[in-house]
Amino acid sequence: TPGISFHSTLFFGGYFLATEGKEEASAAENNPSRVPQGKAGERSSVLYSAGQFFFEYLVVVSLRKMSDGRYEPKITYQFPKRENLLKGQKEEEERLLQAIPLFCFPDGNNWVPVTEITSETFSFVLTNVDGSRKIGYCRRLLPSGRGVRLPEVFCIISCLGCFGLFSKILDEVEKRRQISMAVIYPFMQGLRESPFPAPGKTVTIKSFIPESGTELIELTRPVDAHLEHVEFQALLQRLSPHLILHIFASAVLERRLIFLAEELSVLSQCIHAVAALLYPFTWAHTYIPVVPECLLDTVCCPTPFMVGIQMRHLERVLDQPMEEALIVDLCEGKILRKVGDEEEILPIKLQNEMLTSLNRHNNNNNVHTSEQVNALVSEAFVQFFVRMVGHYASHIKWSKNGSGTFQERAFCKAIASKTNRKFVKKFVKTNMFSLFIEEAEKSRIPQEGKR
Repeated sequence: TPGISFHSTLFFGGYFLATEGKEEASAAENNPSRVPQGKAGERSSVLYSAGQFFFEYLVVVSLRKMSDGRYEPKITYQFPKRENLLKGQKEEEERLLQAIPLFCFPDGNNWVPVTEITSETFSFVLTNVDGSRKIGYCRRLLPSGRGVRLPEVFCIISCLGCFGLFSKILDEVEKRRQISMAVIYPFMQGLRESPFPAPGKTVTIKSFIPESGTELIELTRPVDAHLEHVEFQALLQRLSPHLILHIFASAVLERRLIFLAEELSVLSQCIHAVAALLYPFTWAHTYIPVVPECLLDTVCCPTPFMVGIQMRHLERVLDQPMEEALIVDLCEGKILRKVGDEEEILPIKLQNEMLTSLNRHNNNNNVHTSEQVNALVSEAFVQFFVRMVGHYASHIKWSKNGSGTFQERAFCKAIASKTNRKFVKKFVKTNMFSLFIEEAEKSRIPQEGKR
């Protein structure tokens, strides 16, 4: 309901809505309105393990007409049906299935039957109270037929993060939907019986389609696992490198960020891309790529957040009593509201180097493949962190029992440049840096992959 409280905003149906990261379940249970916090390094173990099931569920969410004339999203098809679940598992499944429809149709209940729509792909993230994460990969389309009809959403629920791979799966689902729902079932069954491939590897699914015969569908994961949920090109096409650096600076200091666009796919792609710019650090606060209409008061949250809101709700958002936030218009490629110091957050020398790098990639968009753009853009931002805080490992003091203690003062003092040190002194106070260091303190193995 529009009057939903902030507690409900974060804790809907037993799920922390689209927040990044984990925290101990006991802490979440003691304070359910608290956002789970991320631990550095957990993203890869949670999202990218090879050999797991591709997905947990495929659900179809359709619009059902209510007595007041409005349409409400409901799950009308679920594969596989789960039986013989233990009580706790059944309760978790019910919570999950309760939350899904809201995110498949986040743009409210004011639908009317139409003759055509452009199908679009987007995703959302749900984090359970025990820290387990689910990603919903959605394809909104119009069922085949004649005359006016309502759109439906095919949503694949998985704990595996690989947007490109699941987009391809949804292409296959959409192709089969145009023939018959019955043709989708054997394809998804074959997918479910196949192991999730390791980075750079391919799995082949056999699938029979009436009149076409047996097809072999190859699904390949990118070599670089941390970039497989990302499309930096989407960001570069909508925002200038200068604005991307302002957004990055705000995200690094864990401020409140609001992104506006009408298309769900644009919001989804761009927000995932912004979060990925922080690698090897992880955004550990509220993270909702598309905020459902009934939860728009999320923007009143006093803590950091990164959210996407449809442009049609701009006036409502601006009317909310919110604290300082960066508001980005992805349609016009401009910033609507800012704090004012975004230009000064990053050290100017490194900022100019990153700007040069981004401009080069921007000019070569037609030359590079999507994977190449991802790798080039990511490298520019990873190098920023290497230059600023790459010496962290040499400032962890190890005790005889193997536990480490980070020497923050000596770490900051070791930075020769005054402007770099000024930035780092702020960055070390962020949640994302603290969680990264906590993880480093637990291991004596040099964390080469994170430097």
